[in-house]
This record gives sequence, structure tokens and C-alpha cells, in this order.
Amino acid sequence: MKSETKIRLQQLFPRLLLLAVLAFMIILLDRLSPFFLTWSNMRNILDQASLYIVLSVGMTFVICSGGIDLSIGAIVAMSGVIMAMCMKAGISIGLAICLGLASGAVIGLINGILISFANINPFIVTLSIMSVIRGTSLLMTNGRPIYGFEEAFKFWGSGNIGPINPPILISLILVTLGILLLTSTRWGNYSLVLGSNEEALRRTGVNVKLYKTSIYVFCGICAAIAGFIVCARLNTAEPLAGWAYEMDAIAAVVLGGADMRGGRGSVFGTFIACLVLAVMQNGLTILSISSNYQQVLTGIIIILAVAVSEFKRRNSKASVS
Repeated sequence: MKSETKIRLQQLFPRLLLLAVLAFMIILLDRLSPFFLTWSNMRNILDQASLYIVLSVGMTFVICSGGIDLSIGAIVAMSGVIMAMCMKAGISIGLAICLGLASGAVIGLINGILISFANINPFIVTLSIMSVIRGTSLLMTNGRPIYGFEEAFKFWGSGNIGPINPPILISLILVTLGILLLTSTRWGNYSLVLGSNEEALRRTGVNVKLYKTSIYVFCGICAAIAGFIVCARLNTAEPLAGWAYEMDAIAAVVLGGADMRGGRGSVFGTFIACLVLAVMQNGLTILSISSNYQQVLTGIIIILAVAVSEFKRRNSKASVS
């Protein structure tokens, strides 16, 4: 019984630590600036975090399964471009959005097939697909942004649903769905087992290739939803949108307690990590510190999180042996 409690505490520790860091940052920034804890600023933080939350939910499942997806930033751009071109061609807003989301699913399907069925390294596949998608987006638009959409479309990026923006609501729905999928469904459990012991799962008769492919499809859909938010928020479809978004998503997932080798992860931890990164970015802005420092801090966070994960893995192996 004590060992089970100890294991449970070890699993909860990264999330509890993140909550403590988030609370410390909020208290510190509140003391440094009287504007930080205003509702308008809190809403701005949630609005900015919503994009990374949507991306990171999909990335959580990919990393839990032992994979990586470097193409999500390019999918953000491609899905936005497809939605914009469809609307400019006279297609209804609803159908244009569906086609944009479908493009993310198709790209995720291609990633999954190449990784699962062709047995190509996920890093190589998604890096290559990222380049292909970026180039295709530039060719489709001749390198020029597409702008000027109807209010009904722009609403989803900058409208109001009561006290919050639509992107905040979308991200909260996806977080809830992600938590339920990872903790309460066979698909979520298989995602974790794929990262910890894929061969054992295969020997039980599970079609691991199909499940692994579906994880990349889900990640592609999440990236396309993020593309929808970006396009609607900026009223522009930019072929170079989503640049380096994959790094922020990876940082949030690892900071949220996931193991880069797979087998462990938490959607709730990812959600808290996204809030930590958003608060950090907002704090730097309020304190008039260059946003370039965010990239430096994000890189340091990834290194520290991976180092801690590796340290814990080695300690657990040593205790077992």
C-alpha cells in the first residue's frame, strides 16, 4: 500500500511542482506590476495560451507513444491557407473550416503511415513533411498572405462568448477531451503502452500500426484547429505561420511531465505547463523585457525538463535492479 502511494506521489510530483511554479510567478508578477492580475490581462494570457494548449494536447499523445511530430507548425500554416483559399473561392465558412481540418488529418495520416507501416524514424518523417508542407503552402499562395474574411469567421479568433474568447473555450474543450482520452479510454492507454513497451502490446494481438497512425492523425487535427484559430484571429492566412510552434509544444509537453522516450505523460500537466509559458511571456512583456529572451528560456526549460526526466528514469531503473 505504501509503495502504491509512493508511486502515485511520484507521478503527481511534476504537476504539483508546476502548480507551485505557476503560483510563485503569479505572486511575483503581481508585486512587480499592478496591471498583471487585472481581468483584461488574465484573459489575454488565457487567449495567448489557448493556441499552444491546442497544439500541445495533440503533441502529448505523440510523445507518450514514443514519437515526435515536427510538422505541426507547418500544418498550422497549410490548414489556414486551405481555409482562406476555399472562402475566397466562394465556399461556405463551415465547409471551408472542415476542409482545413481535414487537411490536418490527411497530413497526420501520411505521417502515421510512413512511421508505422514504412517503419521510418518519426523525426526524419515529420521533419521532411514539414519542409514539403511549407514549400507547398508557399507555392499555393505565391508567398503572399491571404486576408479579408467575413465577420462570422473572424469571430472564432477574436469574438466574445460571455467573458472569454472562442479560442479559450476551444482549448478548454480539447484539454477536457484529451484528459478523458488519455485516462479513461483504451486508445489513451495504448498510447502510453506504445511508448513504454510496443512489442508487448503487439504480442497481445493489438494492431499497433493502426493505433500509432491514429495518434498522428489526432495530432494533425489539433494542429489544424490551431491553424483555424490563428487565421481567424489575425484575419490573415500566412504561408509562413506557425514557425517554431512545434518547439513550444514540445517544451510544454516535457515540462508537463512527459518522458521524451514515451510511456509517460499528462494532458493536465501539459495544460499547466502552457499556462506557465504564457505567464512567463506575458510577464516579460509587462516588464518591458525583450521577447527574444523567451526563446532562450524555452530552450533552457526543455533541456532542464529532459535532464530531470532522464535522472528520474535512471533512478527508477537503479531502484528496480
